[in-house]
Amino acid sequence: MSSFHGITDIRVSFNILNFLEWPIMQKKSLVSTITLTIFIFLFSFPEQSFAQNSTDWLIDATPYSAGIEEHQDSLVITNGLVRRIIKLSPNAATIALDEITTNTSLLRGVKPEAEITINGTQYPVGGLTGQPNYAFLRPEWIPLLQNDSSTWHFTSYEVSKPIAPFEWKRIRHHQQSLEWPPNGVHLQMNYAPPYQSELKKVQIEIHYECYDGLPLIAKWMVVMNAGSTPIIVDAFATEIIAVTEFGSSVESREYNVSAPNLHVETDYAFASMVASDANHHVVHWQPDPDYHSQVNYQKLTPCLLKVSPEIGPSQTLQPGQSLTTYRTFVLIHDRYDRERNGLAIRRMYRKIAPWSTENPLMMHARFADWDRVKLAIDQAANVGFEMVILTFGSGFEIENESPEYLDKMKKYADYAHSKGVEIGGYSLLASRSIGPGENVVLPDGEKPVFGHSPCIESNWGKDYFRKLYQFYEQTGFSLLEHDGSYPGDYCISTSHPGHSGYADSRWNQYRTISDFYKWCRGRGIYLNIPDYYYLTGGNKCGMGYRETNWSLPRAEQVIHTRQNIFDGTWEKLVTMGWMFVPLTEYHGGGEAATIEPLDEHLDHYSLMMMSNLSAGVQACYRGPRLYDTDRTKKMVKNHVAWYKKHREVLEGDLIHLRRADGRDLDYWLMVNPDGNEKGALVVFNPTSKMISKSLQVPLYYTGLSETTSVSTDTAELGTITLDREYHVKQMVSVPAFGWKVYFYQ
Repeated sequence: MSSFHGITDIRVSFNILNFLEWPIMQKKSLVSTITLTIFIFLFSFPEQSFAQNSTDWLIDATPYSAGIEEHQDSLVITNGLVRRIIKLSPNAATIALDEITTNTSLLRGVKPEAEITINGTQYPVGGLTGQPNYAFLRPEWIPLLQNDSSTWHFTSYEVSKPIAPFEWKRIRHHQQSLEWPPNGVHLQMNYAPPYQSELKKVQIEIHYECYDGLPLIAKWMVVMNAGSTPIIVDAFATEIIAVTEFGSSVESREYNVSAPNLHVETDYAFASMVASDANHHVVHWQPDPDYHSQVNYQKLTPCLLKVSPEIGPSQTLQPGQSLTTYRTFVLIHDRYDRERNGLAIRRMYRKIAPWSTENPLMMHARFADWDRVKLAIDQAANVGFEMVILTFGSGFEIENESPEYLDKMKKYADYAHSKGVEIGGYSLLASRSIGPGENVVLPDGEKPVFGHSPCIESNWGKDYFRKLYQFYEQTGFSLLEHDGSYPGDYCISTSHPGHSGYADSRWNQYRTISDFYKWCRGRGIYLNIPDYYYLTGGNKCGMGYRETNWSLPRAEQVIHTRQNIFDGTWEKLVTMGWMFVPLTEYHGGGEAATIEPLDEHLDHYSLMMMSNLSAGVQACYRGPRLYDTDRTKKMVKNHVAWYKKHREVLEGDLIHLRRADGRDLDYWLMVNPDGNEKGALVVFNPTSKMISKSLQVPLYYTGLSETTSVSTDTAELGTITLDREYHVKQMVSVPAFGWKVYFYQ
């Protein structure tokens, strides 16, 4: 057994009279596992078994390195922030899940490590039985837990470094310090089928990863058919955790207790711009049927996490084939603070989807003919924009595979590259109808998510993706705006070549589209997708807005922009969401809603640019041009130059201070504790009068602790001392309908 330092006290309570009355086999079991019992006690008190690190990982994560401690009868996956202990005999089972910095145990009971249904029969994978009370897990119960002969049993394990599930080709600006794959540790645990099972040649691997500096554990499963006959993987659950409940409710007239304080998501997400909604079909918080002592009389407390597809996958594995499931990511929060928990989620995305920090300035060119595309490219290059997108309604035809058209698009790309600008285009997928035999088929009375949609596994769908691969291989385009991406529609057709029927239709469609996105990520193709495909290669989806609001009067659009950014960045990185600037009319509204002619509405155009850029957010600047006069060109160019000068801090994290309401100053704080500029207070004045006042600015997440040097773009304002709550009082003066930014170093 490994030794641990810092242990000052071990208390083991034992009743000798009860022991003498036990059967002889139970006595032997206890004696043979007494060492493990002591070990479990040590790990039940993390303040004793680990020296606490006082460094806040959200400011400096470097002290928290991931590793696996190997003991005689257990494995400990930990990085000083989170700890998962897996007992190895008589079968493998998680016996602890802890948030270390607050000494919080999140596990109240032992469950299987996974479940799988093969050829119609459901099996647990790992796990132990015999826990007497699922309200808590006492250490002395653990040696007495028993193996269930019907489960898949643990055979061996392997420890290695994390391996990237797909390639990330870095061809544009992003946060440079991010590793891919993330640094950390990988654990593979191997399982054999139940002893009496006919599945003798089927093997299961359960994989875990823990990363440096992040209280998160990833998990997935691989099923391999090494036999001589096919098998069908009907269903599975990759994660089953009996989590300590968030709260209690005795009555059940309408159960409304929140799920536990964890963030759980997968790379099997779709049909939403919000993580929880995009994963609701696979991440389930359920009542625990083993939890008989819970407060709720109907036993409906949602405290059992089960991560399992609603449909399928119903995959046939021929001899020699394998199935790899989606990955599940469990992020353990250390507080109940909305800002801090949001920062933790944003830090997670930097770790497991680092391409989401790519953030090019994008013009959405309204037309796709050569003269106007050339104008858009030239203007983008002149003012510092980094990408031109042939937007929806422009006439761009990504499905046109004629040699002449592909050659024409290559000409566009070559010219853009000669100007230092990337080029991409738009394609609509799911929210359109192709026709009978190609569309999703649903039972009578049901409709697809978008009202109508092709089936990705139809003949049309197969040909559509063939054309996409071909287009990007031949043209040099490096962005796809994929609208109406696959939203999770199932299909009951039995004539589509890519799926057999209902049970495998969702899994196969998602696999087709996610494989394409992963391929794009490996080639450096930027992906704008109005859906939650970040973990399979997507760069950006909507920040969150109602499209018809861009038909409102211009002054109202400014307030909405700032509200949308404020609301959309509680969990998203600022680089993960796009906003919108309608240079030309969009969804109506007429002259009062649009910026064209640009020079005539220069102040509004400037406010819209700064509302986005001062938060590190890129917008869809949709129109035929970025400027129409030298004065407009100068304004756009100056704003872009300002943004690039301060890009390091502006693409950091947004701290939410005062939401826009059109009545007083609204402001947020951008922070980057690793940057030279560690904070940027961005203040907007939506009123018709100059406003001067003192603001209390929380600088804790900048990493500054004693003093800070304050400046604007035009003046050094001196040094301010932080109070012991890490706040400073900042005097601000902001002109009517204007903005001001204060930088902290």
